[in-house]
Amino acid sequence: MEFDPKTPVYLTSDPKSFGHKSVNDRWPVILTGAIDDLHRTVADVTDEEKRKEGKTIIEELAKLKYELQHDRQLIPLEDDGEPDIEEYNEELEQRGNPKWHSVSWLFSECYLYRRLATLFTRSKHWKGYDVFARQKMSTFKSSRPAVLELAARYKELAIEAKEGKNTEESDRLLFSEMCEICLWGNATDLSLLTNLTYEDIQKLQGSEARKAAENNILVNDLNAAFDVLRQAREENKPERRVDIVLDNAGFELFVDLILAGYLLSSGLATSVVLRPKLIPWFVSDVIPRDFADLIQAIADPQGFYTAPDESGNKQSPLSGKEVDEVKFLFDQWSHFHAEGKLIIRPHRFWTAGGSYWRMPHVAPDLFEDLKEAELVLFKGDLNYRKLVNDADWDPTTPFTTAIGPLGPHSGIRVMSFRTCKADCVVGLPAGKDEELRKVYEGSATGGREWAWSGKWAVISFCDGKV
Repeated sequence: MEFDPKTPVYLTSDPKSFGHKSVNDRWPVILTGAIDDLHRTVADVTDEEKRKEGKTIIEELAKLKYELQHDRQLIPLEDDGEPDIEEYNEELEQRGNPKWHSVSWLFSECYLYRRLATLFTRSKHWKGYDVFARQKMSTFKSSRPAVLELAARYKELAIEAKEGKNTEESDRLLFSEMCEICLWGNATDLSLLTNLTYEDIQKLQGSEARKAAENNILVNDLNAAFDVLRQAREENKPERRVDIVLDNAGFELFVDLILAGYLLSSGLATSVVLRPKLIPWFVSDVIPRDFADLIQAIADPQGFYTAPDESGNKQSPLSGKEVDEVKFLFDQWSHFHAEGKLIIRPHRFWTAGGSYWRMPHVAPDLFEDLKEAELVLFKGDLNYRKLVNDADWDPTTPFTTAIGPLGPHSGIRVMSFRTCKADCVVGLPAGKDEELRKVYEGSATGGREWAWSGKWAVISFCDGKV
């Protein structure tokens, strides 16, 4: 806490905040889902000892849900052998052993998932079990149309990029398209990547869907980020690494790998480091196992997409062309990984209870490693919240100020793209927050509800190497 900014943070006790809605409405539902998932798994377990231990974990999950709903104190985490347990418990004490409904939203949400993880890491038979895995892959399976469409577009794109036929203008537009698909996830209109020529891409830029999406990006620094990568390529730097601090698994991870493949094919990067969490986190965040699940799915797309779902429903078979296009991705990603160009590098810091303001002091190895990258992409809402300490900044505060030690002169180039699903936001033009609040006049809380829905987005850049 000593390294955090002095700007007040959002609290679960503030009825105008999304943190208040989270502790009262969202988190009990999430825990109920975790309980249901484990119930289903335990029901199929034949080993009596494992079955009994699974039932004990279910009881502990129910206890956690009860404490949350009845505003009990956050109790110290039980030791599971990891050093961050001590850090969590020290912070609990520093915060005065708070209760669920009157505590930092960011810290308590991290604590919730870290405590959930201890139930499995401390067990004998359930280590590594992910109560969210079933949900992640179900969501990816339901994204079949988007996966197939993007795979078809990408095969042409990758071949064009590798042959060096793209111009600077087309590269800039394709980089923007890729990043915006990552930004919006499966809500993106994937038809934006229909053609690869500069002229056709220009036409797509004028499409109604594209313009509508662009209008909802309140801050857009993509050009500045592209210029950094383009200049490094023009200078023929021998090492041009791009790091991606990941957000969600499933379709979003698929799109992140698409972006990584494009960066490598186009020469905008010589290597890409993908940075997942080490434990199940915020329901859908990427952990190492999610890579294996995704790769296994696209290695046999016919089997994955036509297998009966949980209701017993079967989908129509994929065409031979669709299978080939998905397998092209599998082959390319496997090739990049074998060559050491596509690297998976988790770190315990990503599941710490505090903000990234603490990184230089509590994770100096990670801080120094990020300096080696040409650009570090922080994906999603949680990474944004951690970059700015989930603090109640004036919305016109520059992004470069709000990220503190990762800002100017840090040695790290940061690009954060995020659809807004929390109260904190910075870098807005004067009057924009007030304008958007008026759209939500008469809302239930009177808070910044426009920033909760995921309808609006920000893409913020800071060149910490200058």
